Amino acid sequence: MQPRDLSDHVAYEAGRGIEEVARELGRDPTEFVKLASNENPHGPSPAAAVAIRETASSVSSYPKSAHADLVRAIADRFGVDDQQIWLANGGDGAIDYLHRATLEPGDAVLTPTPGFAYYGMSARFHHGDDRAYSLERADDFEQTAAGVLESFDGERIVWVTSPHNPTGTTMALAEIERLAEETPAETLVVVDEAYGEFADRDSAVALIEGRAGYDARDDVAVLRTFSKAYGLAGLRLGYAIVPEEWAEAYTRVNTPFAASELACRAGLAAIDDDEHVERTVETARNSRDAMCDRLDAHVWPSEGNFVLVDVGNATAVSEALRERGVIVRNCSSFGLPDCLRITCGTEEETELAIETTNDVLADRAAGTGTRLGVTDE
Repeated sequence: MQPRDLSDHVAYEAGRGIEEVARELGRDPTEFVKLASNENPHGPSPAAAVAIRETASSVSSYPKSAHADLVRAIADRFGVDDQQIWLANGGDGAIDYLHRATLEPGDAVLTPTPGFAYYGMSARFHHGDDRAYSLERADDFEQTAAGVLESFDGERIVWVTSPHNPTGTTMALAEIERLAEETPAETLVVVDEAYGEFADRDSAVALIEGRAGYDARDDVAVLRTFSKAYGLAGLRLGYAIVPEEWAEAYTRVNTPFAASELACRAGLAAIDDDEHVERTVETARNSRDAMCDRLDAHVWPSEGNFVLVDVGNATAVSEALRERGVIVRNCSSFGLPDCLRITCGTEEETELAIETTNDVLADRAAGTGTRLGVTDE
């Protein structure tokens, strides 16, 4: 007995953790700073941490009440009906739910490249196809409806990431509206706003609800997460916001109790912890500005909690940084072999990342990079 043919599927490459790198190099984990996975440098919402401790003794029960309470809290935050919130086990779970609700065998999704690999992976898991549209480096990875429509060929779902990972660009609401207008009624435009709290932009929920001068649409959905600004990545808590017409589909495609008791209780506490989110966003903006101003390399403007940096050889530079205690994301897996993605850290972490990166780049420019055991081959 063997599993079905999985030759079209590839493993997702996550950012490497401190413990993993420390074991590999035979060093103490305290020697490293991790700026590879766009995690919150301030940790989880303090209110969420308290809720987790207080809820620990109740995890023997299914999270029915907590699940409903969190759905209501999210709906209130965005001014939508409870039934429009599809709570999930992380943003990845919400991607799966949307694909389950939408894709028939043979349907396709259209995803950005470079971009988040799981959109296409999930589509293939659900017996769909994955096609791509390009965000062009020559245009600084600008996101426009025209750029997407050039590649559109009747796909059932079009994925837009705003802010985009790994480039940090956003797509204006007017462009998202045009994209929805110029694709067929049976095509769903999904806007992944995992980094939405860090951007000075209105949420695409305005298009679903008909706010800010836009007409209400039934062909736009929004993805959000508690992983980034709220610091709950380890709890795996995300959600989709869908049109009213989609409400009943959730009960037919979700897993029973889509998020754990601890995750729901933490989310309930975190969603009202505005102080933690504001501090996190301010830290990210300061860090972005510092890296844009002071890194001795081209840095693309970003509205996420990370920046994309052109270092010439991502593998060589990321390995040299790792040797010096700074773990960043090699973007070769995104199809950008000359770029690094550096997460916005605390002031101290950002300072270390800037100084160390500049030192590595200077060494390489002077031809001394090989003393670190790193070559371009």
